[in-house]
Amino acid sequence: MKRIGKQSFEFENCPGIAGHAAVGGRKEAQGPLGGDFDQTFDDTTLDTTSWEKAEAQLQKESLALALESAGCKASDVDFVFAGDLLNQCISSTFGLREYQIPFLGQYGACSTMAQTLLMASVFVDCGAARRAAAVTSSHFCSAERQFRTPLEYGAQRTPTAQWTATASGCAIVGQTGPVRVCRGLAGRIMDLGVKDPANMGAAMAPAAADSIFQFLEDTGAKPEDFDGIFTGDLGSVGSSLFLEALRFNGMDLSGVHQDCGLLLFDRERQDVHAGGSGCGCSASVLCGHLLRRMKRGELNRILFCATGALMSTTSQQQGESIPGVCHIVELRHQP
Repeated sequence: MKRIGKQSFEFENCPGIAGHAAVGGRKEAQGPLGGDFDQTFDDTTLDTTSWEKAEAQLQKESLALALESAGCKASDVDFVFAGDLLNQCISSTFGLREYQIPFLGQYGACSTMAQTLLMASVFVDCGAARRAAAVTSSHFCSAERQFRTPLEYGAQRTPTAQWTATASGCAIVGQTGPVRVCRGLAGRIMDLGVKDPANMGAAMAPAAADSIFQFLEDTGAKPEDFDGIFTGDLGSVGSSLFLEALRFNGMDLSGVHQDCGLLLFDRERQDVHAGGSGCGCSASVLCGHLLRRMKRGELNRILFCATGALMSTTSQQQGESIPGVCHIVELRHQP
């Protein structure tokens, strides 16, 4: 692996995505990408006794399906990189504990899928692992209970609010695969003082603009070199601010940019306000919709730019602002 420019790096062997899977809830199944999920569930508890346990079950299911897709067993995987939105990443630890794969917990908020995918690729590329799993999840009900107001309270959602996806995505990274991880960037923490937890798109937009501008500058690539630049999850408000920030710096992404938070749901029909969010949103869009399109040859070169709002219940109670981060993974179809 070699360094490129200020923040980016290039993988020497370009690890491949050997298998992948996306699972989701009923609302996700009813959305525009419902057909790209490997499995969906009608019951928000997934036959468990709590929403938190249901989220852990989402990760368990997505890893099992990804292993099946890769044609391997849990014992064939050397490391699992996983994280989620709940305190101490309990969805990951409780969901994956029975697999007995060496575990490295991650926290990047909604950017966790890109973070885990980068870490898994680094370990495979340097030879520390033959295969590594990258997985994350979110659940609408558990996230609302922890970060906003319990559903029983019946609070009215503001127009800038986004709907946390009940979903999980998992990718098995190995030495071969039809989709290759070629380059990446670890983002900087950006904070412009946004404090509204119901407007996370605005909090994350500066980080997305900063990371993508830096990646293109580091690599010398141009927006038109890619079949798609996918952020996640800025929603409608964040996407507008993100594109405006890049135009201010002389870069126009309007013809190539799409946001996972706007792809997962139908905003008019499903009443998700500004769009989707949560770790599981960009993870399920990547591990379901995007990787399927790449394997079919419909997309040959993309940037997956997952964004995260790095807040917690403690920081909210102390009146802190919401820092954002955006990590980038460049994927190429190489049959």
